[in-house]
This record gives sequence, C-alpha cells and structure tokens, in this order.
Amino acid sequence: MIAFDNVAYNYGGGELLSEVSLRLAPGSFHFLTGPSGAGKTTFLKLAYAELLPTAGRVTIFDREVRGLTRDDVALTRRRIGVVHQDVQFLDHLPLAANVAMPLMVSGRTGDPRDLTDLLQWVGLGQLGDALPPQLSGGERQRAALARAVIMGPDVILADEPTGNLDWEMSLRLLTLLVELNKMGKTILVATHDLNLIRTAKNQVAARVLRIRNRRIQLAGADL
Repeated sequence: MIAFDNVAYNYGGGELLSEVSLRLAPGSFHFLTGPSGAGKTTFLKLAYAELLPTAGRVTIFDREVRGLTRDDVALTRRRIGVVHQDVQFLDHLPLAANVAMPLMVSGRTGDPRDLTDLLQWVGLGQLGDALPPQLSGGERQRAALARAVIMGPDVILADEPTGNLDWEMSLRLLTLLVELNKMGKTILVATHDLNLIRTAKNQVAARVLRIRNRRIQLAGADL
C-alpha cells in the first residue's frame, strides 16, 4: 500500500525524520507514537504525498511519489482518507453536505441512501441538517471520519483523532476504526494515548510504531 525506503525529511535546516524504512501492508493496523514535535504529522503528510521526502523513496500504491503529476496525486488521494488533527468544515453548510464534499469535488454523484447509512454508522444520523458549530467535539471527529471514508478509500490516516475527546468518545471512535480495519482497510493512527493503544490491541492485531531520535522503531511490549 504505502512504502518508505530510507526516507529522510528536513525542516527548518534540521533533519526531522531520518532513515525511515517501513511498509503499511493491505489490511494492517498501525499506531504511530512519539513526543510532540517528533514528526508524526510530517510522517502522515509524506504518506499521502502532501510532502515530498528530502531523501529516499516513498511509494504509494506501487507508484513513487516524485513521479506523480498533480492530477496523479489527486487521484491517489481518493484512495486515502485523512482525518486531520484540526478538523475543518464549511460552517455555513449542513453536516451532510460537508461529509459529501469529497464526492462533489471529484465529480461523483453518490446515492443519498449511502450518505444516510454512513451518517447512521458514525452515530450522526439525526444530525445531517445540523451546522458544524452546533456539533460537539466527538461529533465533529466522527463526522470527519465519515468524510474521510465516503470515497471508499483503501487507507485511512488519522492524526491525533482522539486528542480532544473524553475517554467514552475516544472509545466510540476507536470502535469505528477497528470496524473499518475488519472490512479490510489499512489504518494508521498517530496518537499520544497509550491507553487507547492498549485497548485497541485487545480488539485487533495492531502494531505500534514509535518515533525516537528521528527514526521510526517498532515498539515492544512495554506499552
């Protein structure tokens, strides 16, 4: 799905990531941990071609990112759903329209029943007409996940999706991610929440990656 081969990324004159080599296999579930500023968000941006590596190769769906045109990148991203740390919506549009926005941008017309089913799946079936400012933090994050998966992506990348949620809402979001993984989706979640990781490992065969000293290591059983 997504492969890093000896990847480095420099930022502000210094090296943020170095000698990163790993593969996200189809249907895998990974957590990415590390202190603030270690490069978790940068890693995710490299994984969906928002950034290009300073050195090494990033391959997405068997295509090296440096060889992708702007149109290629746009098409590739239709297969990758991203839940950003700072969720943004168009506040003047109802929730349903915000969730369906990727379909409109891509020129696809979705079945309204599919949108209704998706909102029901994330527990927002009664809020399709609500405006984003009316939503709670947990509702916004679940809406962001719905928007990320509406195109039927193969990969879901989530950047601190539970960072501003209480434990109950965090578990609800985790349940949705686990369900997606059991449907065959590849999941990568950047998080600080070790309790969330421990809970997930009881439900799914998740591997934990840790950024330390600019490199990404497979974490051991000390979580």
